[in-house]
Amino acid sequence: MDNIQNAAGEILDEISTVTGLDPKVALIALVVLALVAVFIFTKPIRLLLKLAINTAVGFVALILINKFGADFGIALGVNWVNAIVTGVFGVPGVAVLIALRWAGVI
Repeated sequence: MDNIQNAAGEILDEISTVTGLDPKVALIALVVLALVAVFIFTKPIRLLLKLAINTAVGFVALILINKFGADFGIALGVNWVNAIVTGVFGVPGVAVLIALRWAGVI
């Protein structure tokens, strides 16, 4: 524990030397910058994670559609484009993919 405190103290001393600020002010500035970075990058990461989860759900939906839709003549390719469309748009996306397949567009 003492090693960590010594290392943190050395880092703060170095930051205060470089910036010319008091070590306590440098610590506050460092914490504020870290919080700003968290707030800036949290939303994009959350959106990417949501897209990844929805795409995985889209793959599962496509597999189920191919498995159970074969009896009704419904089949969609299991690929990234269809999975992303299904994941982002949900049931309406599946309906559009089926309609495009039925119309011969895809």
